[in-house]
Amino acid sequence: MAMTGDRDTNRHDALDDFDPREVTIDGIAKRVHVAGRGPAVIVMTEMPGISPHVARFARWVREAGFTVYMPSLFGRDGAVPDAEEGLAIMKRACVSAEFRAFASNESSPVTQWLRALARRAHAECGGPGVGAIGMCFTGNFALSMMLESALLAPVVCQPSLPIDDPAGMNVAAQELAAVRARLEREDLTVMAYRFEGDRHCRAERFAAFATALGPRFVARVLPDSAANPETPPFFDKVVASPHSVVTAHLIDADGQPTLAARDEILAFFAHRLHAPHADA
Repeated sequence: MAMTGDRDTNRHDALDDFDPREVTIDGIAKRVHVAGRGPAVIVMTEMPGISPHVARFARWVREAGFTVYMPSLFGRDGAVPDAEEGLAIMKRACVSAEFRAFASNESSPVTQWLRALARRAHAECGGPGVGAIGMCFTGNFALSMMLESALLAPVVCQPSLPIDDPAGMNVAAQELAAVRARLEREDLTVMAYRFEGDRHCRAERFAAFATALGPRFVARVLPDSAANPETPPFFDKVVASPHSVVTAHLIDADGQPTLAARDEILAFFAHRLHAPHADA
């Protein structure tokens, strides 16, 4: 899929082609960057915030025919943070009441707000339903959002929570059971991505999800050799392993596995949201 309009991902991104909205749900206000036309897709940022790489992915989603809703959950929107700033942002998120960063069998409270955002986005954009992709710190969130009936196309990229339990899933057991029942009842699937040597999202986590959700959890494991070796300071010094499949570690060139993963995700959204859904 040919894509155009990319910006320099090594420089601050003004996000000036998005509409920054203050969205208040249940008394909680967050900035949500919105752009595009068509069915809605919630793009949840990885740590340490809406970087130029995350914005680039959101633009790819927009260009594929969707309305992007990109909530600001932490960090400086559009920034290329250095290692020190990124680490500070991550530490603040780890102790935030919104994110249960160390809880293996509990869902982060922010997912309730995100489910409501999906419901609102569906009402605003129409179509069969809504897609969502979580990355890194937000990687598991697309699963918890499946408790909202409008969410039809969940994508889980390198889920890194809980931080201290490689086999933990950061989703409450009853929610996982409800998600599995819905996947089977409605003939839906979850797409999931990680690098083989990712030290923040290890094989144990994907194995646990596969056990909890069954064959409708469709896992893609990319070789470490597919990761872009040239990354911003936070990824080079703090992440320090192949990690971000469709953002910082993506190689934007034909024939690259990460670009193929991006195209598969966009095709998944199109299959679920641009036509009546059927099994992927």
